[in-house]
Amino acid sequence: MKNKVYPGYFMLGALILYLTFVVLPGFMGIAYSFTDWNSYSSEVNFIGFDNFRTIFSNGENYLRFIFNTLSFSVWTITLKTIIALFLAVLLNYGVRRFAHLYRTIIYLPVVLPTIAVGLIFRSTLNPRSGILNEFFRSVGLGALALPWLVDPKIAMASIIGVDTWKGVGYIMVILLAGLQTIPKDYYEAAEIDGASPAARFRYITLPLLVPALTVVTVLNLLYGLRVFDIVYVLTGGGPGYATDVVSTVVLDEFSKGRYGVGTALSTVMFVFMTVVGFFIVRRLTRDPVEA
Repeated sequence: MKNKVYPGYFMLGALILYLTFVVLPGFMGIAYSFTDWNSYSSEVNFIGFDNFRTIFSNGENYLRFIFNTLSFSVWTITLKTIIALFLAVLLNYGVRRFAHLYRTIIYLPVVLPTIAVGLIFRSTLNPRSGILNEFFRSVGLGALALPWLVDPKIAMASIIGVDTWKGVGYIMVILLAGLQTIPKDYYEAAEIDGASPAARFRYITLPLLVPALTVVTVLNLLYGLRVFDIVYVLTGGGPGYATDVVSTVVLDEFSKGRYGVGTALSTVMFVFMTVVGFFIVRRLTRDPVEA
């Protein structure tokens, strides 16, 4: 029986919605980033790269916000991937009894609403009455009772820790699925040849896990560069500007009526995500033998 090809107009409705509500607003945002669009005037004038000069000038804090966003992305990508890979390998090869229960427990934080997680940890990490500090004081470790969310030096690290706890289960499931696609024959042959567990992991597991690692890296990158809710709920960008990221600053710029600068900042991150994402995908999708 000849395979039937569905007519292209079947996707016309979805395509129109996508172009109208995703593509068109995106191009409009890029266009407005070159204007002085604001709430103080009804006129919108083309000003070239002035908004971008404002963002990258030394007298502004925008570079700090971009650095905070990149720092959050790098650390969460690294921590989530390493911890999730360890858990995936452990559950796939090491743990036999109650493995499904452990997977469920580890994945459970993923399904919790981010707002709820943020509110819970904001209370837990409260420097005075938080459960964590109260626990440290009760066991004689008062020196570890720190101002987790109000100290500029450790506030971002606290947010990274909370976000890692919430998202590591999602990454683990993807890597676990990747591990289960690797034929066991490879490991049996390597074991017969005398390869150590470390060698099997390095020369079999990692190369064949590259597709899954590519997926989780790109997903983590896109999430990290667009992060908003967990930062906004935990600290609101404070103390001061210590944990402000691009998305919270864009909201702040729009609340001040500086729409042109806000869209310019979004455009900067869009270009960065596109370029970095392209090179990450290109690097990680190379032939494992070449790599």
